[in-house]
Amino acid sequence: MPPSRPSPAWGDILLTAIAPVLWGTTYILASEVLPPGRPFMSAMIRVLPAGLLLVLLMRVVPARTEWGRLLVLTALNVGVFQALLFVAAYRLPGGLAAVIGAIQPLLVMALGWLVDRRAPAGVAVAAAVLGVVGMALLLLSPATVWEPLGMAAAALGAACMATGTWLTRRWRLDMPLLALTGWQLLGGGLMLIPLAVWGEAPLPALSSAQVAAYAYLSLAGALLASALWFRGIARLSPVAVSSLGLLSPLVAVGLGWGLLGQAVTGSALLGLLMVLASVLAVQWAMAREA
Repeated sequence: MPPSRPSPAWGDILLTAIAPVLWGTTYILASEVLPPGRPFMSAMIRVLPAGLLLVLLMRVVPARTEWGRLLVLTALNVGVFQALLFVAAYRLPGGLAAVIGAIQPLLVMALGWLVDRRAPAGVAVAAAVLGVVGMALLLLSPATVWEPLGMAAAALGAACMATGTWLTRRWRLDMPLLALTGWQLLGGGLMLIPLAVWGEAPLPALSSAQVAAYAYLSLAGALLASALWFRGIARLSPVAVSSLGLLSPLVAVGLGWGLLGQAVTGSALLGLLMVLASVLAVQWAMAREA
């Protein structure tokens, strides 16, 4: 009897998928609830309190030899990535930013190929390309504005997240999951303070809805989502994890359709189905490589 092929660890996949689903709710809160024109302040408020809470609860200090790697991961996964993400979000239509961000699985595969000398499976490459094409069909339109600085920020942000995902799995810092999550969120929040405090106007008086939105973004969108994301990186292939990130813009589109009456028809609906097929295909392909 031939050996059975491994099947994806669907429990780990579903738990990891919760992270981009939660991140996908950020867009509607930013556009409909949060104070306008404060992207860096919103990013800082999202990550800094969550990181401080986890660090105080866990009471784990990184080993002296791991501070350098931790700082690199913090910048890639949180600090620099968040700054580039918001620059792209404010300079580009959300659709174009999401399409550029969809190249992350391809970037992770390229890193594994160039550095680890591990050629990616053809099925995984094809599925990742399908995700980019599907995202373009879903979100782009003839009126899309191709602003160079915004496109550069989106591309660098995708490279940051892809490299951070790959390095987090490759380095495997000797820290509990929640402690690793907390230090990265805390460090990323500290990196965002100069941009938030000196680069933007002070926050106005907040309504109860805005306070609740910030609390949700910090506890669910940062603390819970980041913990599940890093847990997934420890248990799944970095390519599989980065592919799940495509669920974030899908959730944003779904919320826009369900709550704001934004239509999803024709080629956009086909693109949505292609992205979902891409995510599932990448999970299967990477499980077969395991």
